Amino acid sequence: MPLIADPPGPRERSSPNRFLLWLVISQPRRVLLGATLGTLWMVALTIPPYLLSRAIDDGLAENDLAALTGWVAALFGIGVVNAALSIARHRTMSKIRMEASFRTVSTTVEHCVRLGADLSRRISTGEIVAIGSGDVQVIAQSLTVTGPGIGAAVGYVVIAVVMFSISPLLAVVVLAGVPTLALTVGPLLHRIERAGAGHRAQQGTLTTRLVDVLNGLQVLNGLGGKSVYAARYHRDSQTLVTQGYRVGVVTSWVDALAIGLPAAFLAVVTWLGARMAAEGSISVGGLVAVYGYTAILVVPVSFFIEGAGDIARARVAARRVTQLLSISPESPTDAVDAPAAASMLRDPVSGVEVRPGLSTALVSERPADSAAVIDRLGGFTKSDVTWGGIRLDAVSAEQLRSRILVADNDAHLFTGSVRDVIAGRHEPDDARILDALHTAVAADVVDAMPGGLAATITARGHNLSGGQRQRLRLARAVYADPEILLAVEPTSAVDAHTEATIATRLRDARRGRTTAVSTTSPLVLDHADTVVYLVDGVVAATGAHHELLRTEPGYRALVSRDADEGVPR
Repeated sequence: MPLIADPPGPRERSSPNRFLLWLVISQPRRVLLGATLGTLWMVALTIPPYLLSRAIDDGLAENDLAALTGWVAALFGIGVVNAALSIARHRTMSKIRMEASFRTVSTTVEHCVRLGADLSRRISTGEIVAIGSGDVQVIAQSLTVTGPGIGAAVGYVVIAVVMFSISPLLAVVVLAGVPTLALTVGPLLHRIERAGAGHRAQQGTLTTRLVDVLNGLQVLNGLGGKSVYAARYHRDSQTLVTQGYRVGVVTSWVDALAIGLPAAFLAVVTWLGARMAAEGSISVGGLVAVYGYTAILVVPVSFFIEGAGDIARARVAARRVTQLLSISPESPTDAVDAPAAASMLRDPVSGVEVRPGLSTALVSERPADSAAVIDRLGGFTKSDVTWGGIRLDAVSAEQLRSRILVADNDAHLFTGSVRDVIAGRHEPDDARILDALHTAVAADVVDAMPGGLAATITARGHNLSGGQRQRLRLARAVYADPEILLAVEPTSAVDAHTEATIATRLRDARRGRTTAVSTTSPLVLDHADTVVYLVDGVVAATGAHHELLRTEPGYRALVSRDADEGVPR
């Protein structure tokens, strides 16, 4: 089920502009309200100069206290109205930006989930982190143009019309001034896009390197290579800083012009108005009104420039998002339904057959060979594996992942409570969670943590030992209760006594369900219904554990060696 009711279609994902437009039209009522409030607020800003001019001409100039009091009261009233409109506009625009952020995050997360195992092979971790940490906010900020941006355009027209009633010359200057400002800033916006694109690409690359270093920090400490990678990261970060300066130079010019040009524009119009007042073409109140209108005009002009800069930066960010959304999962568009329950998995590359309802163990002198078979049987590698006579890569990803679960020792442990980590994507059930922990011989792990099932597991399980992490991963797989469970070396990090207990409990818990594990432990092999012995990644013999011990010298030597090396573990 999609995270949002109306996710973007292929057309909306095809370009940055269409994606930004989709974010706008996906919340039409709120955007319309924001545009209405922005327009009312901007138009309301044009009223105080008129009221002030009337107070001067009708009250001060005519020495009429009643008129002066009335116009001042009206000026105070419109100030209150402006404040209320400003608050409502700001609240609405905040909701629009938050909704845009939510929709962008939801769309990218849903697409990443859909890509599944293809994700890490098609895009770097750093790129995804950069999208979530920076691009989402930049895109959301650009939607400000839908509120005050539209209001600025309407306010600009209103001010021009009012100025025309005072002086056609001033109106012409106002009407010609804003396009001139746009022509001045326009080339800088293109430079923002060009410089920002290169900076954004380098940022994704550097973030990827940082994630890799952090994930492998323990290994680097052990190998003594930390200083080498630190120096490399420092060099690349300096390159990013240099590119950031280039973007900053252009952005600073845009920001400076957003303040400086309207101020210069205000000075020109005020100078013209002052000359007209000195010549008697307009009254003193009219001069005050001209100054006030021109000062108010700074607001929409600044919005034009800032909004254009926001859109230019948002186009860079939206391009990265649409590039992620354009990645298609390596699965058929005309996917077929999975076979009926209790169907056999067969890998023609190795000759391995996993029969339904039985426990199968894969044994290989090279663990990578048996792990590769598990990956193919689980659909994580492109192959000719069949499931009940149907090609596995033709089955829809949703059905495949709901019925076949691959559990390996590198499976990620997310930050959260033990309850949430074990439950995974399923609803937590404390009784079932405790049963799963019992099966994985992991109850003692939870008992030793303050809070029990509510205890917190840190990122990647760094507050646990290797054996504890392995048992919690197994408990999570058992809790999921998949139709077919494929596990890679599920007991490699535990001692012999714990391993024997896990083997017994896992067989009891999975009785009547299809289970395949890769292992060379005799304690686990003794509980398997069928053992498949692989040589160079191909089936060399199949049978019961004790049968293969008698008939296969290579198998006997491999398993006996593992037994000698595995006590204790």
